[in-house]
Amino acid sequence: MFSKSKINEPASKAPETAKPAAPAAPASPAPAESKAAAPKPKPPASVLSSDLHITGNIKTTGDIQVEGTVEGDIRAHLLTIGETATIKGEVTADDVVINGRIVGRVRGLKVRLTSTARVEGDIIHKTIAIESGAHFEGSVQRQDDPLNPGRAAAKPAGNPAAAKADVSQ
Repeated sequence: MFSKSKINEPASKAPETAKPAAPAAPASPAPAESKAAAPKPKPPASVLSSDLHITGNIKTTGDIQVEGTVEGDIRAHLLTIGETATIKGEVTADDVVINGRIVGRVRGLKVRLTSTARVEGDIIHKTIAIESGAHFEGSVQRQDDPLNPGRAAAKPAGNPAAAKADVSQ
């Protein structure tokens, strides 16, 4: 297959010089592959700063970090409520991390109330974590599909646990 004499022949070196040009051609499909891979990297979270006040609903398939005030419903993939944030409306996301204040219903696959969280409303979740120091008034209900409100209406509600708690150390 390979021969030392062919590699050292001058005639063989000319095609080898042409061969580096050949890999340059496959290099151009690589950017096309990069374009195909470009949507895969997740864009950074949209940040609503602390001096921003929004009246209306927000809906995205991406991530949102709220530091300001929102009067309306929010739907996102990952929703982070900052310590300075206040939400008055329903929150729906795959992951919800609450550091600030929510007045309204929370729906999420994973819901986490940190020690600075203040929630006044019902929480419908698949998994939940409540840190020591969090303030919560409302009911907690576990559902396999908490993001689908229509399913909750079709399914008997049962006895959701009602809670009013200040979780302290």
